[in-house]
Amino acid sequence: MPKTLVVGASLKSNRYSNLAIRRLRDHNIITEAFGLKEGNIGDVQIKTNLNDFQNIHTVTLYINPSRQPDFYGGLLNLKPKRVIFNPGTENPEFYKLLENNGIAVEVACTLVLLSTGQY
Repeated sequence: MPKTLVVGASLKSNRYSNLAIRRLRDHNIITEAFGLKEGNIGDVQIKTNLNDFQNIHTVTLYINPSRQPDFYGGLLNLKPKRVIFNPGTENPEFYKLLENNGIAVEVACTLVLLSTGQY
């Protein structure tokens, strides 16, 4: 079954990344999380090293475009099938890099995709 990686996961329950993890799990989607601080959101452990992830189908981003370049290499190494750029994460430079590596880019909101059955 395909796995989703939430990048920019936060332990703060009012953050969209936190809500996305909970909604993904509500939809029985295998979910992993990458963030700056370790911890758990329900049954999902937040890890702080991108090398800890394998077989990721979808990456959903919740990090500011100015911080994304630090993660280009690590995310490309995961070889996901698609990367979702949630509102506020739009980054044309990264779109091109992903597309040049055969990775689909989707500028959308994970929460809306889930609620409308389009995920």
